[in-house]
Amino acid sequence: MSGVSEAHFARSFRQAFGIPPHRYLLTRRVERATALLRDTDLAITDIAFQTGWSSLGTFGRTFRDITGESPGDLRQRLQAIRHDLERVPHCFVSAAHRPDLRIAVSEKRRLQADDRGGPSEREVP
Repeated sequence: MSGVSEAHFARSFRQAFGIPPHRYLLTRRVERATALLRDTDLAITDIAFQTGWSSLGTFGRTFRDITGESPGDLRQRLQAIRHDLERVPHCFVSAAHRPDLRIAVSEKRRLQADDRGGPSEREVP
């Protein structure tokens, strides 16, 4: 659609936004899922499908890797906290809840496995 190759688009996107397009998309999807978990009573499966995942397992694993919590645990924690944010602009609330995805999810898993003494394909300098 943009009239450029996928590689050129990816490079330009990363240069403009500081992260690759896939990480940006994952961040937005997890951000939307977090809002749905917090603000609705939809089933976690429905939230997974509404935010673009075709597999509940992939959604749960990716969500946990990015946020550090399972979707169910996050929902329980957020619903237990009384939210008094009506006076705060929505853009500030969204930015505060935005996941910080600076490295690839698979790289994060590999580093965590290395920290636990698990097998590694390559050494980290």
